[in-house]
Amino acid sequence: MKTKQPRITLYSTSSCTHCRQLKQWLQQHQIRFMEMDVQRNAHALKDFQRHGGRGVPLLLVGERKIQGFNPKQLPSQLRKAGVSI
Repeated sequence: MKTKQPRITLYSTSSCTHCRQLKQWLQQHQIRFMEMDVQRNAHALKDFQRHGGRGVPLLLVGERKIQGFNPKQLPSQLRKAGVSI
């Protein structure tokens, strides 16, 4: 039986290179996520700040926060958060 994946939200901006790289990495690994642009969406910015966001990209996996983009550490961070890779 497959376990339910936690909700994944990517807080980003359109001008952020690391945000684009993280988005591409998630897509390549077929990981479903919702993207929130904190520059263009006031609700996304408030949500980002509520979660303690200090810079983008911020990946919220369930209640776990993953700041920045490090492709070497990301798989283990996602597994710890309950995401099957």
